[in-house]
Amino acid sequence: MPKIDVKGTQVAVYSENEMDFISLTDMLRAKDGDFFISDWLRNRNTVEFLGIWEQVHNPAFNYGEFATIRSQAGLNSYKLSVKEWVAQTHAIGLVAKAGRYGGTYAHKDIAFEFGMWISAEFKIYLIKEFQRLKDQEREQLGWDIRRNLTKINYRIHTDAIKTHLIPAELTQPQISTVYASEADLLNMALFGKTAKQWRDENPENKGNIRDEANVSQLVCLANLETLNAHFIQQGFAQGKRLQLLNQTAIHQMQLLLADRSLKQLEGN
Repeated sequence: MPKIDVKGTQVAVYSENEMDFISLTDMLRAKDGDFFISDWLRNRNTVEFLGIWEQVHNPAFNYGEFATIRSQAGLNSYKLSVKEWVAQTHAIGLVAKAGRYGGTYAHKDIAFEFGMWISAEFKIYLIKEFQRLKDQEREQLGWDIRRNLTKINYRIHTDAIKTHLIPAELTQPQISTVYASEADLLNMALFGKTAKQWRDENPENKGNIRDEANVSQLVCLANLETLNAHFIQQGFAQGKRLQLLNQTAIHQMQLLLADRSLKQLEGN
């Protein structure tokens, strides 16, 4: 479970059903004095906010029970736990979890309001660090998507090799050699060197030539793989394909490097 550092307080975050939840239990450690989440729930403004949030996001919210709770909120005799709130109103914005990562969690909208109860400064830093986490997750997701796109196109590419280049009687080692040579064909077209040449030049690097590619190169590589599969189906010789792929790579890289949206993906 990921955590964010909010002014020295480690706060757990998790996602479920496309909603983000933040640990109120962790956040409470940042508040001076002895306070409990139930103290926050006693506040009439808190109950009003929770009720409005549930009405907007939760079709199964029990309005009748909520009305009863709201009428009692703020009274000295009024007490309500998170589990009671959830059980009585069928709320989804607060969650009481047990086990290793146990504690009280709230949807990010509610957690931000809880942050204000701790302090205005804490709320600001909570929002800032949460957004930083989401930005990192989106960046990683974008990278994974680009890597998967390359892998999918590589499968199309290798299928074309199997259909048009590999005789039926070839042994498995021979088949593997054909795959490797086609991969290096693309490496030469785009990077100007084979995978082995790159490894010899970078002995300290544990990755491979494609792991070091930037966003523009990955996009270009995916396009080259599809184009090479088409050339194979057309029966083009390897030398001719390399020449055409290199010309395509030069042209596409010129366009991609000038694309502002790709520069933003790369963080430039």
